[in-house]
Amino acid sequence: MPRDLPIGNGTLLAAFDFDFQLRDFYYPRVGKENHALGYPWRFGVWLDGEFSWLNRQNWRLHLDYVPDALVTDVSATHTRLPLRLRFHDAIDHEKNILIRQVRVQNLSPRPLAPRLFFHADINALENEIGDTVFFDPKNASLIHYKGPRYFLMSCATSTSLGVTHFSTGSKRHHGLEGTWRDAENGELGGNPISQGSVDSVIGMHLTIEPKQEEVCHYWMAVGTNYSEVEELHRQVAQIGPERLIERNIDYWRHWVAASERDFTGLPPELVAMYKRSLLVLRTQIDNGGAVIAANDTDIRQFNQDTYSYMWPRDGAIVSQAIDRAGYGSVSQRFLQFCTVKARSFNYSASILDETGFLMHKYNPDGSVGSSWQPWLDGEEMLFPIQEDETALVIWAIWNHYLIHRDIEVIRPFYRPFVEQAADFLLSFRDDKTGLPLPSFDLWEERRGIFTYTTATVIGGLKAAAGLAALFHEEERARVYAQAAQEIAEAMNEHLYCPHEGRYARGILIKDGEQVRDTTVDASLLGLVLFGDYDPLDARVVRTVQAVEERLWVKMGHGGLARYEGDDYQRAISSSAVAGNPWVVCTLWLAQYRIAAARDMESLEQALPLLMWAVERALPSGVLPEQVHPQTGECLSISPLTWSHGTLVAAVLDYVEKAQSLDGRNAQPLPALAGYEMG
Repeated sequence: MPRDLPIGNGTLLAAFDFDFQLRDFYYPRVGKENHALGYPWRFGVWLDGEFSWLNRQNWRLHLDYVPDALVTDVSATHTRLPLRLRFHDAIDHEKNILIRQVRVQNLSPRPLAPRLFFHADINALENEIGDTVFFDPKNASLIHYKGPRYFLMSCATSTSLGVTHFSTGSKRHHGLEGTWRDAENGELGGNPISQGSVDSVIGMHLTIEPKQEEVCHYWMAVGTNYSEVEELHRQVAQIGPERLIERNIDYWRHWVAASERDFTGLPPELVAMYKRSLLVLRTQIDNGGAVIAANDTDIRQFNQDTYSYMWPRDGAIVSQAIDRAGYGSVSQRFLQFCTVKARSFNYSASILDETGFLMHKYNPDGSVGSSWQPWLDGEEMLFPIQEDETALVIWAIWNHYLIHRDIEVIRPFYRPFVEQAADFLLSFRDDKTGLPLPSFDLWEERRGIFTYTTATVIGGLKAAAGLAALFHEEERARVYAQAAQEIAEAMNEHLYCPHEGRYARGILIKDGEQVRDTTVDASLLGLVLFGDYDPLDARVVRTVQAVEERLWVKMGHGGLARYEGDDYQRAISSSAVAGNPWVVCTLWLAQYRIAAARDMESLEQALPLLMWAVERALPSGVLPEQVHPQTGECLSISPLTWSHGTLVAAVLDYVEKAQSLDGRNAQPLPALAGYEMG
């Protein structure tokens, strides 16, 4: 089930699902620890002897955000209960407080006395063993805690402040479902403390005159000890929860204003999606710099693992997109995460391995993440890496400099990271072919020498050449630039298929022999996106034609699949469908069309692809990883950070290209290469 509404501040992240149940709750890092573990935190209403939990089975829900803000705007009406609910939820941009505002409108001609119930299923430190929840009479609040994790919950109506109706108890133990069941008769037991595997419910009793409304608030303060959450609670009471909601709307509208461009000619829906993508991206980026791929625990059903990791590839691409959009400080923190020792990590160096490469993926704290890439093949020791991840971080550093021209910022990145990583790219090459040695492909499914990976290595070495020249390392700059040229020539010799008239996906190693893999793969578009190939080169044009012809889904709503025969979460078993369409792949095709455009008419051919992505989003604007080829339904994870980052990059590509084509005073980014290739 997708996460329709993520909200966060870089330390605290809450994500609501399709039924508007809070399902993931992260602190103190985005992606770690998840104190909800995917279990629903319910909201219920009791009225005149009838009880209903809020979900799509019983309520008509509309899930959205306040325009240009990380504040939810959710409306709900019941099939029988004469009430209309409207929610605004925010995580304060500065303090670790979740605030929930509920407006309850009486639709009947008589006074009503509804009761609202807020349930919390907290699993502190990512497990449900040894938790405690108690009623705190000092602050009229409920507090869950375990070790260095405290969660204080309280509430207010127009006439009262603090918790007066509550229940605590056991969950998922000895046949007990949870304390949430205690709410279904409209009354809460008031048990003052529970220990072990526990949950809790807070109730609010309202009285609403005919055709009037009542506004109430619930909040949760999160910290490492009692004093910290108590102080946050006091601040909510002093400032007022409604004022906190208002200030967060204002903050995020100012934040998103930094991304304003001349969007003339773009559909309003696309511009709105661009801004929404930036806000969603911000929820998935930890304040320590880690760009997390996704935070949707429902994916655990496939392998008891999640996407709550930092993949250097995804991070570099997203970092570069938000950098271009105007958020250099956010991008800079990602580059620092990858390149500079962070005191809070307590590791001996940057996350770069001693041999100069980045690992498969990382936890939000900088430690190495889980992996399925082996270190051994038969008797041969392997590097369990995807080489493109190392190359693209160098590429992102160089682009950061080209945007900001702040040499002081990138100076600490050069010596400990760029030199070591670029030297690895230099050495990790086949003596016979000149191509990179085998590593895993970007889809993390096969080991070999791939066109996409090779293109990113070219881009990374050219970026390293530019950085070396910047710091007067002329010999290094020459060596890096020459290696980029040699690898490009080797790719043209070994990865181009004259009989096919296009580039191969790669070269696989079978029984010690190198065998070309001619599978058509959307990642071949990386030739232009990262390898700096001329989009109108006849070899590239024919390659892209093959990608469109064989990977475009010719049913339902279309979209571009990853590659021929893609079985990952495949929805339709038909040879006529290459695989599920992916948002990233479809946007890559849009980026190619933008790069290849030489007039406005050809540029506009990219618009249908950009709008395809907009139309695949959930009503809230959240983009998934992939969609059902026939129905367009979201599949796999959502939101996928990579999808949103690629949409931002594609929109900026379009705007910059439009400005350059119509003769306005455009200032497109300089060419990537510090040294021109022949």
